[in-house]
Amino acid sequence: MPYRRLPNTDNARIKALKTAINKCSNTDFNDVVVSMRTLHKAKSAVGKFERMCKIYQQTFDTQIKANKSFQKQIKNARIYLSHFIQVLYLSIIRNEIKPNNLSLYGLDESNMLVPDLSTNEMVLEWGQKIIEGEQKRISNGGVPIYNPTIAKVKVMYSIFKDGYHTQQIHQKATNRTQNEVVNFRAEIDTLILELWDQVENANMNLPAQKKIDRNKEYGIVYYYRKGEALNNAD
Repeated sequence: MPYRRLPNTDNARIKALKTAINKCSNTDFNDVVVSMRTLHKAKSAVGKFERMCKIYQQTFDTQIKANKSFQKQIKNARIYLSHFIQVLYLSIIRNEIKPNNLSLYGLDESNMLVPDLSTNEMVLEWGQKIIEGEQKRISNGGVPIYNPTIAKVKVMYSIFKDGYHTQQIHQKATNRTQNEVVNFRAEIDTLILELWDQVENANMNLPAQKKIDRNKEYGIVYYYRKGEALNNAD
């Protein structure tokens, strides 16, 4: 015998409920096999769930679109920070800047390596340190570094920082709407089960194939186990 299985995607859940609702709407009142209470719950729930899914998709699409621009902002911030630090090290090697000034930037004069900038958080941290360090050194009478200037680095860093915070907002919105969908999904599955149970109970005394065909009209999906469909066809 074939077995039924609940929909495994949100679109399939919505389709299952709408199929049952439409079938009931196009059936004579006395022949409807779903209770009015269940039917009312289904109409209310499917509308709410569909809106939730659309809002989630909109917030997700917005996040993805914004992330494309953000990736360019990250790349620029890393390039300018890395380049500035390398020029700073070269200035020290040429004795244009004293090594002890590196402490102003939070850098270690013993190895003179470019810090790890592989994550957004590290770019945020080191960008702030480098900008503040250069400003302190200049305020102490130091000659500004050029190509790139700290002003250019600061512009790229500020653009990145704004983009980072914007992405955080988009991420929170996406997570919130996704959680709303996930939390309501259990209620939708319970409702589909309730509806399908009523349909199958109403048609349980019909001949096997007619029962399956009638149930399918209400959106119930049946699956055959491996080899079963072939056996039934013989």
